[in-house]
Order: sequence, then structure tokens, then C-alpha cells
Amino acid sequence: MYLPQKNTVWLKLSVLAVLIFIVWLVVLLKPILTPFIAAAVLAYMLNPLVERLCRRRVRRPIAAMAVMLFALLLIVVLLIMIIPMLIAQFQNMLEKLPQFVLWINDIALPRLNAFFGTAYTLDTSAFAQLWEENSSVIKTALGKLMPTLAKQSGNVLAVLINLMLLPFLLYYFLLDWNRWAQGVKRLIPRRFITTAERIMYELDQVLSEFLRGQLMVMLVVGAIYGLGLSLVGLDNGFAIGMVAGILVFIPYLGSFTGLLLATVAAILQFNAWSGLLMVWGVFAVGQFLESFIITPRIIGERIGLSPLAVIFALMAFGQLMGFVGMLLALPMAAICVVLFREGMEAYFASNLYRDNQENSCKIPTAQHTPPAPNQPDQAA
Repeated sequence: MYLPQKNTVWLKLSVLAVLIFIVWLVVLLKPILTPFIAAAVLAYMLNPLVERLCRRRVRRPIAAMAVMLFALLLIVVLLIMIIPMLIAQFQNMLEKLPQFVLWINDIALPRLNAFFGTAYTLDTSAFAQLWEENSSVIKTALGKLMPTLAKQSGNVLAVLINLMLLPFLLYYFLLDWNRWAQGVKRLIPRRFITTAERIMYELDQVLSEFLRGQLMVMLVVGAIYGLGLSLVGLDNGFAIGMVAGILVFIPYLGSFTGLLLATVAAILQFNAWSGLLMVWGVFAVGQFLESFIITPRIIGERIGLSPLAVIFALMAFGQLMGFVGMLLALPMAAICVVLFREGMEAYFASNLYRDNQENSCKIPTAQHTPPAPNQPDQAA
């Protein structure tokens, strides 16, 4: 169907206006969209399990409920494994806190004083006197802090409500996933449907490979940290290493958490700098392997990115979007790779590319028009 030029311009302006309105609406509703977005991401990850159950003649509602309960059970099991490890480690830290104070006063401070030429010591009576002198200032600061904490309690309540809504939203996303996918596909213009289906299929394949690769990275990094800390003789070293590995999907948070716990445990356990340095060495080696070898090799090869591109994506998206950008760096880079491939194929098939190639292969020749039969040639 042919549309006049004027109608085409109005159609483009209408589409642009609708997109701007959608973006404005998303920004406006951002506080309540968080559980929906989280549920949609989880539903995308778990929908293949629902489809597999449906192929085994399990009804869709039952399959969605079973997969939702399985996901929640898996999250609870991980929390049951991680939280007791952290609680036990913090209890160990509290029990050994007097030893830690003695270590600072008897070993660390004398060496620092000898190196810097100072005379610092720990004196509990000085802390008590400092509290008495500044108690009024501290109480005033706490008085100013209480209204802020009261305001933040609303945010805590919102987080709890979102967590309670998440299972229900996940179930309904899994239940109606195919229907919504077909609805989105129906909105695509028919002349673009083949290209759109191919791009969506490639995106689905790349993101699936990314999720599998991320899980493998978590297991490998956790094993490296756990075995390394166990080899240096750190108590609960394997548990600390596995916690760091599980949290590695958040860039640098897993390494930082594991390093903090391992450092405190090493200070409380070892009486020499050598044990602390060995613990730091384990995390230095693990962070180097994770950043420059494991993640680029495992995830980069699965999503079609070179190790250099993976490192650049982490740095670039982190610079552009901060911490959230680092979380989204690799999946966004994978999407960009698919779209770049499609763009290059369209470019190579376009007249702009093919005409230039054809013209470059042609050798221009001089054209001579013969004279008319009854007219003498002017050159003669």
C-alpha cells in the first residue's frame, strides 16, 4: 500500500511521540516497576523449563507453578548456605575481638611507630573520656539522624512489599509468557517480521549462552578462592571463597566481600604478616584470573566477544552507567554484537556498498561518436 509523503512524515512523528511518552511513563513509574522488571528477567531465564514441562504434557499453570516454586526453593537454599557462613564468620570475629585489639596494640602499632617515628597506643580510658567530652555532640547528631532513618523506613517497607510481590509476578509472567510474546510479534510490521524473528532468535541464543557462562564463572572463581584460602591454612577459607564466587556476578563485589572477610579472619588467626600476605595473594591471583582470563574466555567466547572486547565493555559501561552499567555490561555488549552483525549484513547488501564495489571494478573507456553518413568529419 502506497502512502503519500505527507502521511509518512506524520506516521513517523506519531511513532516518535509514542516512544517519548513510553520513556516518560517508565521514568515516572520507576519505583513500582522494579519487581515487574525483576520478575520478567527471571521469567525469561526460567521459561525454557516451563516449555520443557509443557512438552511432557504438563498443563501450563501447573508447570509455571512448579518452576516458580523450584526457583524460590533454590534461592532459599542459597541463602541458607550463605547466611550461616557469614553469621558464623562474624561470630568468630566478635569472639576474637579482644585478641584483635591486643594484636593492634602489641604488634601492629609498635611496628608502625618504629617505622614512622610515632608513639600511638590504644587506651580504653581515653575512649571513655572522649565519649564524655563529645556525648552532647553525638546525641545531637543522632537526633538529626533519626528523622532521616524514619524517612528511609518507607523505602525499607517498599523493598519488603516488592519481595512479597515477586513470587506472584513471576508466576503470572511464566503463565502468560507465550501469549505476550505472540502479542509483541503481532505488532511488528509484516515486511520486517522475518528479520525481526531472526534477530530475536540470535539475541535469545546469545543471552542464554551468557547466563550459562556466568554460572560457570561463579563456580570456577568460587573454587579458586576456596581452594586457595584452604591451602594457605585459613579457617573457614573454603566457605569464604565460595561466598566470594557466588557474588562474582556483581563485578568486584564478590572479590571485595571475600577479601574483607578473609582479611579479618587472617588477622585474628595468624600472628605474622606472612599469613595475611598469602591471603591477599590468593585474592590478587583470583581477581586477575577472573578479570582477564576466566570471564573473557568463558563468557566472551560464548557470546562472540574477544577477551579485549569483554574488558572494554566492562570499563565502558561502568564509566557510562556506573555500578548498574557494570552489571549490564556483558549482556548489553552481547546485544550490541548481534545488532552490529545485522547492521553489517544490511550494509554489505545495500546499494551503497555494492554500487561502489561495482563502479570500482569498471575501467572507464573513451566514447567516440561516429560522424553522420553524409557529413564530412570535422577533423578531416
